[in-house]
Amino acid sequence: AVAAFTQSAPARADGLGPADFFHDAGLYFTAPLRWGGEDWLYFGGTVAAIGAAHTLDGPVRDHFAGKHPVLDGQDPHSTRDAVPAAALFAGTWLLSTALGDQYGKGESYSMIEAGIFSSITVEALKFAAERARPNATLSANDWRTGGSSFPSLHASAAFAIGTVFAESGDDEYRWLRRFIGYGTAAATGYLRLHDNAHWLSDVVAGAAVGIATAHFSINRRLERVQHLEGLNLSV
Repeated sequence: AVAAFTQSAPARADGLGPADFFHDAGLYFTAPLRWGGEDWLYFGGTVAAIGAAHTLDGPVRDHFAGKHPVLDGQDPHSTRDAVPAAALFAGTWLLSTALGDQYGKGESYSMIEAGIFSSITVEALKFAAERARPNATLSANDWRTGGSSFPSLHASAAFAIGTVFAESGDDEYRWLRRFIGYGTAAATGYLRLHDNAHWLSDVVAGAAVGIATAHFSINRRLERVQHLEGLNLSV
């Protein structure tokens, strides 16, 4: 399913075309059908982590918003909270374009793919959960009430983009990439809690979706690069 890829891929682009994207989409959304024991173990651990976070939803909300928050359902900082991840993607794309770095462009394509796949997943889960946001209710257990809190789309997109950045590129700078990538994603999650726009378990669930989807897209990019190199060697 989504084994972590932490080694740097060969420094060349793989060009994510429409055919590649739709092929990856088919593999991504049917991945659970091919999961093995380790994959289900990771899934179970993720569910447990979300459950543990859920027990802290109330205290965390009280810490940031107080015990008597304004329940107007407003999220005025939604655009601002998306800026860190958007800036990381834009910076990667612009720098790779300016330097003519084909691998960097491939990294940007993986960010786009991971962002799209994780967003679709999150929107489906939001539709199923219909959880009320902490700025609209005092109860962390208001499910199936028409809300859109679970999981956090901001956290999912930020961790999808941040993880691709963190786990791509040269291993010599892995520590710096991870600091920037995961730091950007964590900052986004913090902002959503600080703004009382999401419960803690929303952010944890969104992060899990983003990380898993990023590893899927990284692995698919690596497989395409290796396939292209194999074709070149056989010529």
